[in-house]
Amino acid sequence: MTDLPETRANAPEWTVSELSFALRRTVEDAYGHVRVRGEISGYRGPHSSGHAYFSIKDEGARLDAVIWKSAFARLKLRPEEGLEVVAVGKLTTYPGKSGYQIVIESLEFAGAGAIMAMLEERKRRLAAEGLFDAARKQELPFLPKVIGVVTSPTGAVIRDILHRLADRFPRQVIVWPVRVQGETSAAEVAEAIRGFNALPEGGPIPRPDVLIVARGGGSLEDLLGFSDEAVVRAAAESFIPLVSAVGHETDVTLIDFAADVRAPTPTAAAEMVVPVRADLLAGIDAYGERLSAAPRRLLERRRADFRALARHLPTADALLAVPRQRLDAAGERLPRALRANAAAHRLAFEAVRTRHSASAFRLRLARAQDRVAALGGRLQWGLTGLVSRRSERLSAVTARFGSARTASLRAHVLHLSRCRERLSVLSTRAQRAVGHDLRVRANRLAAMEQLLKALSYRGVLARGFALVRDAQGGAVRAAGAVVPGARLELEFADGRLGVQALGEGAPVEPPQAARPSKGGRTKAAQPSLFDD
Repeated sequence: MTDLPETRANAPEWTVSELSFALRRTVEDAYGHVRVRGEISGYRGPHSSGHAYFSIKDEGARLDAVIWKSAFARLKLRPEEGLEVVAVGKLTTYPGKSGYQIVIESLEFAGAGAIMAMLEERKRRLAAEGLFDAARKQELPFLPKVIGVVTSPTGAVIRDILHRLADRFPRQVIVWPVRVQGETSAAEVAEAIRGFNALPEGGPIPRPDVLIVARGGGSLEDLLGFSDEAVVRAAAESFIPLVSAVGHETDVTLIDFAADVRAPTPTAAAEMVVPVRADLLAGIDAYGERLSAAPRRLLERRRADFRALARHLPTADALLAVPRQRLDAAGERLPRALRANAAAHRLAFEAVRTRHSASAFRLRLARAQDRVAALGGRLQWGLTGLVSRRSERLSAVTARFGSARTASLRAHVLHLSRCRERLSVLSTRAQRAVGHDLRVRANRLAAMEQLLKALSYRGVLARGFALVRDAQGGAVRAAGAVVPGARLELEFADGRLGVQALGEGAPVEPPQAARPSKGGRTKAAQPSLFDD
């Protein structure tokens, strides 16, 4: 058979990278910047690199999305799981996964419904943490000394609050200026709440007794800063009672649920935190009048009660009538009762006298003597038996004690012999050990003596060298350290000599007969590092 010629296709060959980059250029050129509406899915916060990766989905499709670190810091709306948004960015591909994605540059809410859904989800999550529980809320003080206000210093809200406080009850007001709208409003409001709580008691800036977070009315987007999670947590953590007065009565923000009290308007918040001074003064006057009139009314009432009770009291004759009759009746019965009582006592005496006659006493005494004699005989017999039994027990105990003492002595003699043998063995071993240890220590001492002789500088002096010391006894190691005319001491192997330095280049006189100094050999200098 003949081989058929190889057929080749006319389509060009692409590498995977070439095809991927060609598709990327096509997608980017065809779409460029797009606006995509959908629900955020799979968002878990920024990656450790600072970039954010998630998806945008609707009922039928899913689109991968990425926000680079530089763009994430500039976002006005931060992504949240389940939030419906409009994403603005550039459509591109990712060759590593053979997929396409959108690189987001900005995020917007997808209408008021998306904002409400986001707020409901945030409210549900924060409520599950217990930030809105009624048990966490505090009561407002009746009359605070200092009132802290968190609001814009240039708006009409602060003027309304100050005017209302001045009308009702003037108090010291401290304003923490913040932006109530914009990107940084939430962070500034949260910082202001925590800043008021951080003020120390008795510091240069007085710590408020109550806080008012206020803002005028606005759209849902304008009030979003007061529904931020940081603001809600700061309001829930506040130790100072907090009043929320954001927007009008129909406006609802999440700080209203975390605050201790919600006011429908900023003016109403000012009315809640302080009472009306004129009403308090009028109440005090009324209480004063009632306090002064109450003792008089009480005294008159007690007088009337006393008169009424006095009219109901009985007379002395009425009170003594019955006791008088009872006394007369008892007086009539007394003689008969005395005679009857005397007769009864006489009969009892006669009965007792017959029972205690002399013959009865003699009979009882004879019986008692018979019982004593019988008990004496029994006692003698009992004592004899007891003595006999105790003697037998004593003999048995004495016998057991003698045998036990003999056994104990034998055991002690055996133990002492064993200890004597063991002591002899240990003495022999100790003598051998001490002798061995002394020989080892003597060898070590001899070795150390040889090492000391080898390392001592006196061996160097024996070879003809000399050790130079200064006047203080320190060793001189360099000629530059010697000052001309200084007193030095030279140590040789057989003694020491005192000399004087002449200086560098000075002529040396011929040696003369050495004359001993008055003190003979110089005194030994203080020990140095070169001494043994």
